[in-house]
Amino acid sequence: MYQGGGVRVPYARLEDWMQAMPAELRSLKQAEAEQLFRRIGITFAVYGEGGDPDRLIPFDMFPRVFTAAEWGKLEKGIKQRARALNAFLVDIYGRGEIVRAGRMPSKLVYQNEAYEKAVAGIKPPKGVYSHIVGVDLVRTGPDEFFVLEDNCRTPSGVSYMLENREIMMRMFPDLFRENRIEPVDRYPELLRRTLASVAPEKCTGEPVVVLLTPGHFNSAYYEHSFLADLMGIELVEGQDLFVQGEFLYMRTTEGPRRVDVVYRRIDDAFIDPLCFRPDSMLGVPGLMDVYRSGGVAICSAPGAGVADDKAVYTFVPEMIRFYLGEEPLLNNVPTWQCGKEDDLKYVLSNLGELVVKEVHGSGGYGMLVGPKSTKEQVENFRHRIMADPGNYIAQPTLALSTTPTFVAEGVAPRHVDLRPYCLVGERIELVPGGLTRVALKEGSLVVNSSQGGGVKDTWVLAE
Repeated sequence: MYQGGGVRVPYARLEDWMQAMPAELRSLKQAEAEQLFRRIGITFAVYGEGGDPDRLIPFDMFPRVFTAAEWGKLEKGIKQRARALNAFLVDIYGRGEIVRAGRMPSKLVYQNEAYEKAVAGIKPPKGVYSHIVGVDLVRTGPDEFFVLEDNCRTPSGVSYMLENREIMMRMFPDLFRENRIEPVDRYPELLRRTLASVAPEKCTGEPVVVLLTPGHFNSAYYEHSFLADLMGIELVEGQDLFVQGEFLYMRTTEGPRRVDVVYRRIDDAFIDPLCFRPDSMLGVPGLMDVYRSGGVAICSAPGAGVADDKAVYTFVPEMIRFYLGEEPLLNNVPTWQCGKEDDLKYVLSNLGELVVKEVHGSGGYGMLVGPKSTKEQVENFRHRIMADPGNYIAQPTLALSTTPTFVAEGVAPRHVDLRPYCLVGERIELVPGGLTRVALKEGSLVVNSSQGGGVKDTWVLAE
């Protein structure tokens, strides 16, 4: 918000708004926001800590703002990355040219635990493996953005992007009259259009799209039902679907109805007990046979998780050069792979200064923030890395940007990241905005809701 001793232009009107809001009104509005979240049912689940697992995500009323020019740069970089990641997935389940060319180690791809041999040789409809790509970004300077990681399977949190905006518009309508803010409410319509656009060739007529959820015990179940409702499609569980012949059907009160596109929010391992985990009660027996024969599209496609791997992430700039013949528009954070001998030596020698992550970790779990950890925590993590070096990557602690955040004492800077949602079908589209996550603990760099982080509305100002 502040730069060179003054207020940056996109935040000019927000400073007046902040100064004019007395503490009593701020507390009242914060309570109103929490009440709205609770009434609507916006919760996420944290298991293993005792008590009620359903938690209300902390919502910060101070929005994060981007200019149209800033967003334009990000949009180009995100779309470029989404194209390259999909080209990579099509390649590694096909001819594997990037490995043959020596641009990526074969072990990293073909011995990756997220690589699904069952889909090798399958080219999904329209050649798209990852239909919703969530790219996690951090800002380190006026014109500097870095990609922290890519989420190519089922990136969650988009319901918060939509609800944050809805609640801000209800509580502060004047702000939206005074600032020209790009809308995000087209996302469900764009998502449905994207899913329908990858219907398989055997689809005749209007594609029937369903959202497959593990059920109401899943931590993101609210989002599943929310999105299905907004898209006007059926929310189904595995038991609602069955395979007959070459097609997938949904049980309805009017008899079986053929399904063309499954937007799945369950992991690969549970999709089909005949192909993956035989003990899965969440999937549909025979679904993969229908998928292989071109009778149904699965979004995102099984096997897309390889592109989520934090060691594979280090090669995304190389993918952009290899598949697109372009230079990356968004940079990766410099990363050391502990599976490499020289990198491991450096990491172990500088552990107290680095951020270390498990290659398949998520939700802020399985990571060490060196400068914020005790000597005992650092030493414990050292033993974990030495026991399985290939399971870890390390990155420098970046000087992440902060945004104004309402705290008990008033307004204070807190670290943030950004997750825009890029939709990939016949076209590549993303709404102007995303999920801004904020580390509410002073000095913390961990923004995940499961680790005490909160969310903010994200504004992109219209030109």
